[in-house]
Amino acid sequence: MSANLPLIYAICLIAVVAAFGFTAYLFGWVKKQPSNNRRIEYVADLIQKGANTFMRKEYTILAKFAAVAAIAIFVFLPAPIWSGAGIVPNLKMALTYIAGTVFSAIAGKIGILVATNANGRTAQAAKDGIKPAFLVGFRGGAVMGLAVVGSSLLGVLLVLLLCGDTSCVLGFSFGASSLALFAKAGGGIFTKTADVSADLVGKVELGIPEDDPRNPAVIADNVGDNVGDVAGMGADLFDSNVASMASAMVIAASLDQVTGGAINMAMVFCYAALGLLASIIGIATAKIGKDGNPTRALNSSTYVTTAVFLALTAGATLLFDGFSWRVWGASAVGLLVGVIIGIATDYFTDDSKPIVKKVAHASQSGPAFTVLSGISYGFLSSLPAMIGIAVSALAAYKLCAPLGDGYAMFGIAMAAVGMLSIVGMIISNDAYGPIVDNARGLAEMGGLGEETIAIADELDSAGNTVKAVTKGFSIGAAGLTVISLLGAYMSEVNVAAAQIGVAGITGFDILDPVVFFGMLIGAAIPAVFSAMLMLGVDRNAQRMIAEIHRQFREIRGLKEGKEGVEPQYDKCIDIATVGALRELIPAGLVAILSTLAVGFIGGVHAIGGFLMGNIISGLLLSLFMSNAGGLWDNAKKYIEAGHEGGKGSEAHKSAVVGDTVGDPFKDTAGPSLNTLITVMSLVATLFTPLIAVWHIFG
Repeated sequence: MSANLPLIYAICLIAVVAAFGFTAYLFGWVKKQPSNNRRIEYVADLIQKGANTFMRKEYTILAKFAAVAAIAIFVFLPAPIWSGAGIVPNLKMALTYIAGTVFSAIAGKIGILVATNANGRTAQAAKDGIKPAFLVGFRGGAVMGLAVVGSSLLGVLLVLLLCGDTSCVLGFSFGASSLALFAKAGGGIFTKTADVSADLVGKVELGIPEDDPRNPAVIADNVGDNVGDVAGMGADLFDSNVASMASAMVIAASLDQVTGGAINMAMVFCYAALGLLASIIGIATAKIGKDGNPTRALNSSTYVTTAVFLALTAGATLLFDGFSWRVWGASAVGLLVGVIIGIATDYFTDDSKPIVKKVAHASQSGPAFTVLSGISYGFLSSLPAMIGIAVSALAAYKLCAPLGDGYAMFGIAMAAVGMLSIVGMIISNDAYGPIVDNARGLAEMGGLGEETIAIADELDSAGNTVKAVTKGFSIGAAGLTVISLLGAYMSEVNVAAAQIGVAGITGFDILDPVVFFGMLIGAAIPAVFSAMLMLGVDRNAQRMIAEIHRQFREIRGLKEGKEGVEPQYDKCIDIATVGALRELIPAGLVAILSTLAVGFIGGVHAIGGFLMGNIISGLLLSLFMSNAGGLWDNAKKYIEAGHEGGKGSEAHKSAVVGDTVGDPFKDTAGPSLNTLITVMSLVATLFTPLIAVWHIFG
């Protein structure tokens, strides 16, 4: 059968409609679950209002930034408006950039809507056992997973159909990436400000339980789970999915121009659509027994989705003329390596595995040993994932190189598409985490009893483990995506070089001092960016801790839990909101401005080195911080489950300190770095025509 683009577009639309239809069904099912505990409804309403307030203020600031960026894009991209090329291409680029920011913002808003509806219902369901509670939490996460992936495929398809230009898809991707960077950074600062403050004062200083309603920061902490781990993560994975498709499409379009037809573009869209269908099937089959293991249930649904995707894409390769088994092999390698990265991450972060138990045991000797052991194992954990990314890139490159010039980089791009093909399931698993985390807090604040809290704790522990796994997966996919974006950058450089009549490039010589200049600076930017975000958490948390101390000191009966006495939750929410919004713009501007500065100083070769440097250091730091943070968090939960002395012991206090260090690692800086390197790659690619003409050296 001929794989013509109209047929493939029809398959994409069918997949999108199926995803949105299933999303509507799941959301309706979650809304129908009982929610009749007045205390839980009251607290859940506070969480929802706090999250919506933060999102409204954040999006107002980001809308102003996006407007300024859109004007700059209109003036300069793809060529300065005074160059004589006309304003239509520039207008299309600016509009697609705005569309990317809007779609990304909607992804975050959908996450907030469903998570704040599902958290209280999950807590209520936990009274009836682990099975109903798991289903509510997972299906709530699945609403976001399918909505985000469906909208990303729809957005890319609409941009290409309306504009007919892959450079506009890059503009759409840049819009999604830039908003995701700020949303992830701002949400991460908010959530960890509250989490660190609540833990240090509540658990360490006063010895009161987690999520104790006496703690003024406890509502801000639950709000943070939503704005950071749900809204920020939704925008982040929306961006990753769009970027992987954009890089593959840019390379596919250049290959199709040489060979004629559109077979490579058809493969990109077909695989993305089949990945969405595979996620729908995997989500529909997710289940857990009455006394089942939620971690096993989440992982098994991922494996089902993986198997279905491989089968569907193999069938498409058999069915459609021109689809290459080598390209299918590249995407299969990417997906399988993603699963392997997830398994390796699970080994280092699951509290049933030896590493977490070793860190918990080390905590008996004091917080210094908690931190030292966690950092050491965090660094060790980065090796399997880095090897996996390297092997998948090399295997995909070698598999597709025999197909002809340019196909080797297309193979890497399709490996990234393959790794992100099941992103609907990945987001579902990831969004499940903050939903059940909130549910655990609501169960305690709603007085549902120790048995219900224990069930919520088990769900929460599974959420922490799976969140670490999905972060490893998404970081690995980001690694392949930015490598393929490097190929897209080279394609754009060669187009610009042909227009100005100079020689193109085939690679980057690291012994070239201009390339090496860019590489050194590129390697430093992820560390600087991480420091800025974590210092933001540090400064903000100190303000919040001072506010918590004030309330315990001035509000009579609060510390004793006197009936009718409540803390001023809104004060802590306001501190977290104002501080996060103050810190997020400078960190994001560092990424964009440093890329442009290196480009205009060293030219296209320096940018090549810059991208290589930040890819390598960004991936390493991201994996290290995400895994170390997950490891510390689950070591704390392992002790709280009654091991190594249990709650209130010295080991517990040490583990809380370790978790406090790990919080900004795993939920602020770590997961923001994959978005950072994507943004810098897209900025470099989009501004290539200007950098090729205007630079000092190179």
